[in-house]
Amino acid sequence: MVLAATLAGGGLVGCASGDGTTGEGTIALLLPEAKTARYESSDRPTFEEVAALRCPTCQLLYANADQDAATQQEQAEAMIARGADVLVLDAVDTVAATSIVADAERHHVPVIAYDRYIDDPAVDYYVSFDSALIGYQQGEALLAALAGSPRRTDGRPPGVLLVHGSPTDPNADALKRGVHRALDDADVQILAEYDTPDWSPDKAQDWVTGQLTQFAGRVDGVYAANDGTAGGAIAAMKAAGMDPVPPVTGQDAELSAVQRIVAGDQLMTVAKATDQQARTAAELSVRVLRGEDPVAPATIGGIKSFLLAPTTIEAADVERVVVQGRIYPVDEICTPPYADACEALGLTSPGAP
Repeated sequence: MVLAATLAGGGLVGCASGDGTTGEGTIALLLPEAKTARYESSDRPTFEEVAALRCPTCQLLYANADQDAATQQEQAEAMIARGADVLVLDAVDTVAATSIVADAERHHVPVIAYDRYIDDPAVDYYVSFDSALIGYQQGEALLAALAGSPRRTDGRPPGVLLVHGSPTDPNADALKRGVHRALDDADVQILAEYDTPDWSPDKAQDWVTGQLTQFAGRVDGVYAANDGTAGGAIAAMKAAGMDPVPPVTGQDAELSAVQRIVAGDQLMTVAKATDQQARTAAELSVRVLRGEDPVAPATIGGIKSFLLAPTTIEAADVERVVVQGRIYPVDEICTPPYADACEALGLTSPGAP
């Protein structure tokens, strides 16, 4: 919120061209996929709302690549051809995205890397969350949940599986570094780890299914990099007859994950105020469009960066963080299948007895 307030400090009420007339500005937003619910439900509408508010006469372009890097390349080229003045890019493949950055640079179009870091000095700004910190928080939560687990009769410590994110996403690599910082010197045994292509819940489920066979009776916890892969891991363990399910981490505070936490099937998730991230990127894009050079509080790889802080959520935090924080109302969380679990946590709708 402080970052967004700082960016908004210029009093952006419209965009102006060099001759003093309003309008003349085009901002392009490219998102990578729609499997992760937050992109279409939070990031896009918030970005568009804030950009339109700050620059009512600007044109906004939008495209979703449906997890296809070649499609995103075509979308970016089309937007540049249509006169985009600023490109806000959440890359499908951050290595392939360097060609988009190069094309934008040739056309003198500033690039704001959104959500996923692009290792290219030609990128002008980076707006995201501290992924290494998130990975560390996830690892610490898993360790805390396993702290009471007894050592096995063979002397082995609790065994864990690590389900990482996409190998083409630098954020997944940062998450991996963070969780290893938490787990590497801890009293747990990392049984196996997996880089999940495209962050696919189905692929995560298939991999965990295989590991449950290979390490039968030895899986005491699962690190899952986000809520989608967590859902896949939990589905695999339920199918294998594991009841209760061992502790599983997550990230993104998706509604289904919050419900799993309420039901006791998922240990935790990480709330990233994606609306605030989108708000920050929208504020930044308008200021860059106006020719300003906002001062960033951090620099990563030479790229001026705005990093927002995440918040962990376990069952005891749902009321305070999720409900009071207006991420989801009680009515959306506590549907009939979760009614009893909600009651046990004291979650009730406003005005309910």
